[in-house]
Amino acid sequence: MWQVNIHKQAIKRARKMPKREQQLFRALVKDLTVTGALQTSWPNYSKLGGRKHHCHLSYKWVACWEESEGELYLIDVYYVGSREDAPY
Repeated sequence: MWQVNIHKQAIKRARKMPKREQQLFRALVKDLTVTGALQTSWPNYSKLGGRKHHCHLSYKWVACWEESEGELYLIDVYYVGSREDAPY
């Protein structure tokens, strides 16, 4: 099991998303918890370089996360929101 930390700002942005994307985000967090940072089964998933990853929840909405270094099973979700404002 992985520990998933969601940044406060990401939580605020997630609350502003449509309900469907909020449900998809919850499902993504669940998958991150169970299987880790690599989410190749999600559509439009890709590695951003280094330990960073992202996935489109829909055409307009995206989630970005970073996995911890070493043997710690820790993932930080640092962005959830509009893809126009995504930090990649």
